[in-house]
Amino acid sequence: MRLIIVLFVVQVICALVFVSDILATVLGLPFGPLDWQLRELMELGAALGLILGGCLGAVLLRASYRRSQHVESQLRAASGAFLDLLEDRFEEWNLTPAERDVALFSIKGLSIQDIAALRNVSEGTIKAQTNAIYRKAGVSGRPQLLSLFIDDLMGGPLDGPARVSSEINIAPQGTQV
Repeated sequence: MRLIIVLFVVQVICALVFVSDILATVLGLPFGPLDWQLRELMELGAALGLILGGCLGAVLLRASYRRSQHVESQLRAASGAFLDLLEDRFEEWNLTPAERDVALFSIKGLSIQDIAALRNVSEGTIKAQTNAIYRKAGVSGRPQLLSLFIDDLMGGPLDGPARVSSEINIAPQGTQV
């Protein structure tokens, strides 16, 4: 990060070298004439600074692009892993194809009315299917169903409030740290 800041400062100085004559004229600053060799060296140094800045910018942009691609591939892998996890659980629970669809829509957050409209069935049918899903999964409702998948993605269920509080360095209520 420091290199980027230093390079930015160098680029600003280099840009000022190129516009120094114009600034001096516009602002009416009385500068004596510089030796042409010194002026050429200053402009050469400024040009090199700008070129190096452009090169470093390109390198950083490329690194940023690669990092972005890597993160996107990880996200795709996680998405695929979640779908695999869903399929594994649905098989484990012996869900019918209709129940699988309803469970997936339910996990996506659709309401019973929306699921019924999408599947072109009555709301009563969807309610019966969701009850069968909850029974087969051993949960009492949609939040617990979703929680099963979140627990799997996080590496298993938590061991109650003591584990949660110890992970974030907060003692349970009524205890001293």
